[in-house]
Amino acid sequence: MEDSYVRHVELLGFEKRFFPSQHYVYMLMVKWSDQSEKLIYRTYPEIHTFHKSLKEMFPIESGQIEKRDRIIPSLPAPRWVDSQKSRESRQNTLAEYCHLLVNLPPHISRCKLLSAFFKVRPEDENPPAPNTSVLKRNETFVESRELARGVASEISGPIILDTYRVIADFQKTSKHEINLRMDDLVEIVEKNPNGWWFCQCESKRGWVPASYLEPLDGPEEAEDAEPDYEGELHVTVQVYKAEHDDEITLELGETVEVIHKLLDGWWVVRKGDETGHFPSMFLQKAGKRERQEAERSIPRGQKPPPRRSTIRNAKSIHSKARQRLSQDAYRRNSRRYLQQKGGRLAEPQRNPQSSAKSPLHERKNQGNVPDRSVKEAPAVPPRPSPELILQRCTDTTRKRVSVHKARANTTC
Repeated sequence: MEDSYVRHVELLGFEKRFFPSQHYVYMLMVKWSDQSEKLIYRTYPEIHTFHKSLKEMFPIESGQIEKRDRIIPSLPAPRWVDSQKSRESRQNTLAEYCHLLVNLPPHISRCKLLSAFFKVRPEDENPPAPNTSVLKRNETFVESRELARGVASEISGPIILDTYRVIADFQKTSKHEINLRMDDLVEIVEKNPNGWWFCQCESKRGWVPASYLEPLDGPEEAEDAEPDYEGELHVTVQVYKAEHDDEITLELGETVEVIHKLLDGWWVVRKGDETGHFPSMFLQKAGKRERQEAERSIPRGQKPPPRRSTIRNAKSIHSKARQRLSQDAYRRNSRRYLQQKGGRLAEPQRNPQSSAKSPLHERKNQGNVPDRSVKEAPAVPPRPSPELILQRCTDTTRKRVSVHKARANTTC
């Protein structure tokens, strides 16, 4: 525990920001035991991540062992799509959560995890300055009259949005999207990894496929990240059947390696010897808990964005564009990378019987390097033993456990 601890947390309101993408932050006035007061900004996902870490640190007090022992307050998970209305309705819940949190027993309310989360960060005092082209002001929603008179004007400031050009006519298919014409200029509010970008065009605002947009100063492909042939384990959370030769068909719950994350939302994945494009919105990082959260977060009816290759009459203003890699190139580079990695990790020992196998599977016999292409999702950590729990729990919990044991012995 630290000398200075959080004494009180007051929710002042929330603010809508547009850099680097559209998001909301809550304004929290934190009062410390040394009589200092600091204004901090936290997003709801940040607060919920802290909440989950706190429950993992105190499994008894969070009710993970016995529900009746729970004293840590509950906090709903973030929604897939947030709006101003949902932020407003969530304020009462968050205000009550903060009040209950700081009034928990000292071993929780004064722990290092809680103090570190509410400490002032550099971005709380000096928000990063954007450095591109179009200006857009933050929208601040203040609950405190005192803050509205004094601080609100200091919080709002100039924010810059990127401008993109529309390469072909786009007809919306839902009320959440907007219609666009070729050569329209749009401002990007949010770049979602699933390939749907939230844009504004004059007075219209809505979702648009990233494949219909290109930056003004260079081809769209220049913004894509480089391939990572090490691969990142993901699990499919929805079935997809390939519609083109360079795509891949996967069933629900399959484990794959993502080797190239593209801005249009169609990532290149590797499954054994096979590679192909797959909708990123149907993928989630491997892990039982992450998989369950992903299945709950996918909205019904949400569809993958169209690919650039399927757009008719697309016209770019850029004469030269970086050539996209073919699936043969991805497979060759994968083999080369895995062979080099296997050579670094193992002794140069070859088995004639395995020479006919695919190069992607050669690493199985080199230094017992595991084949991540068929590796199952990481196992959930085992529950702590009763002895370990008793060592780390509070005196109150120990007394309860001893009472339970005494009653059990008496009944026997």
